[in-house]
Amino acid sequence: MRRLITIISPVIAVLVAAAGFSGAARAAGPGRLEAYYGQRVAWSSCGNGYQCGKLRVPLDYSQPGGRQIKISLVRLPATGKKIGSIVLNFGGPGISGVDSLKSSKAIVSAALRQRFDVVSFDPRGVGGSAPVRCMNTLGLDAYFATDPTPDNGTEVKQAKQWAKTFAGACKANSGTQLLAHVGTGEAARDMDVMRAALGEARLTYLGWSYGTYLGARYADLFPARIRAMVLDGAENPSQTGTEFAQSQALGFRVATESFLRDCFRAKDCPFRQHSIGAALKKLEALYKRADRAPLRNVYDGRQVSEAVARTGVTASLYSTAGWPMLRKALAAAFKGDGTYLLLLADEYNGRRSDGSYDNRYEAQMAISCVDHPESRCPYWPVKGTRFAKKVRAAGSPPILVVGTTRDPATPYRLARELASQLSNGVLLTNDADGHTAYRGGSTCVERQIDRYLITAAAPRPAACAVKA
Repeated sequence: MRRLITIISPVIAVLVAAAGFSGAARAAGPGRLEAYYGQRVAWSSCGNGYQCGKLRVPLDYSQPGGRQIKISLVRLPATGKKIGSIVLNFGGPGISGVDSLKSSKAIVSAALRQRFDVVSFDPRGVGGSAPVRCMNTLGLDAYFATDPTPDNGTEVKQAKQWAKTFAGACKANSGTQLLAHVGTGEAARDMDVMRAALGEARLTYLGWSYGTYLGARYADLFPARIRAMVLDGAENPSQTGTEFAQSQALGFRVATESFLRDCFRAKDCPFRQHSIGAALKKLEALYKRADRAPLRNVYDGRQVSEAVARTGVTASLYSTAGWPMLRKALAAAFKGDGTYLLLLADEYNGRRSDGSYDNRYEAQMAISCVDHPESRCPYWPVKGTRFAKKVRAAGSPPILVVGTTRDPATPYRLARELASQLSNGVLLTNDADGHTAYRGGSTCVERQIDRYLITAAAPRPAACAVKA
C-alpha cells in the first residue's frame, strides 16, 4: 500500500516552488444543506465482500441548490460486534480510496475490522467522484518525461510550453467549474455529509499522509463532530508550498541515506564504494547521463529520461519494502538499462498495464492548485483560496498525530508541529524508516492506534522503537 504525496512534476518544478495544501472558505452549515445531510447510502455488493455506494454533495457549498456531484464510497462490513464506521483516507491528493480499500482487507488490523465498518471514498475530483481529466496516454507519457533540470533557454521554453499544454488540457477536458471546486476545504465538507449519511453522530477517522491534511481541515471546521481521529504521516497545514517542498526535500535526503546504509550491507548492492558521498555522486551521474541520452528500455518503446529515472528512485524510498527492487533497478540502470526504473515510475504515476493512466496525477495537480494558488502552475485556469492559518480544532477530543522519524515524504518535524498546533493534539513517535507508521510493521504503533480508535479514550504521548 502506498500513500501518494507530492513529487512535483518535472514541468511544474521548473515553474513553481511547490504545490501546497489548503482549502476553500467556510461555507454554509447543515442548516442550508438538509437534503444532503438527510441522505442514507444505498449500499450494494461490489464483489469479494465489499459494498459500494454513492453520496450526493453540492459542487459548490456556497450554492447548495446548484450543480451536484456524486462521491464514490466503498464499505467493508464489520466482522464482529460493531461500534460504528471508521472512515479512511489514503493520501495523495489523488489516491482512490475505493481502489485502495478494495486492494486489501488487511489495510487495517483484524481488531479494527471486528469493531468497525471500514469505509473509504474517492474525494471529489478523484477516481469515481467527478474525476478531473486532462491528457491522454501519449500526452502524459511525454509530460512525465519532460526535463526537470533545463540547461538552456530552449529547454526552459519547452518546459513552459508543456505546463501551458497541461493546464489547457485540464480546462478543456474538465471545465473550470469543476476545477474551481476540488479543493480540500470542500472535500472536508463532503466528509461531514458522509458522516451523517453513515448514521454517525461523530466521526471516527484514520488518514495517512495528505489524509492528515484533509483530517486536520475537517477537525478545524467540525471539532465537536469528532469521536476519534488519527493523523499518520502528518503534514503541517500552515506551511506554504515552498516550505513544504523544502521539508520534503530534506526528508527524501534522509531516506536516501538510510537506503544507502542498508544497501551497503546487501550482497546485491550496486554501489562499489560504501560511502554516502560517493554513492550520492553516482546517483547524480546517473541522472545526468539520462539527461544527455535516455536509458534504454526493453519493456516498450518509451525512453527513460532523467525525469523518469528520478521518479523511479524517489517512489521506491517510500517504504523499506521497495529497497530490494531499487537495488535491482539501479544495478541495471548503471549498465544503461532503465526498464525497472521506468516500471517503478509507472506504478507511482498510475500507469496501468494496458498503457492508460488513472487520474491520480491530474487530480493531484488540480487539488493542489486550488489549495495553494500562489504556487500553482502559472497557466492554471482557476484561482483558489489558500488556507493560511494554523489548525487549532478548539473543542475537539484528543487527536492522535503520528510521525515517523525518517519519513521521506512527511518528515517527523511536521508531525511535531501539527501536534503542537492542535488544541488537543497528542504525538505518537515511530522510530523507523518509511512513509507513515500504521500497519508498517510496528506492533507498538498498531497497538496504540487500535486502542485509541476502539475506545476513544484519550491517548498519551508515546514513542515506539524500530523493532517494537
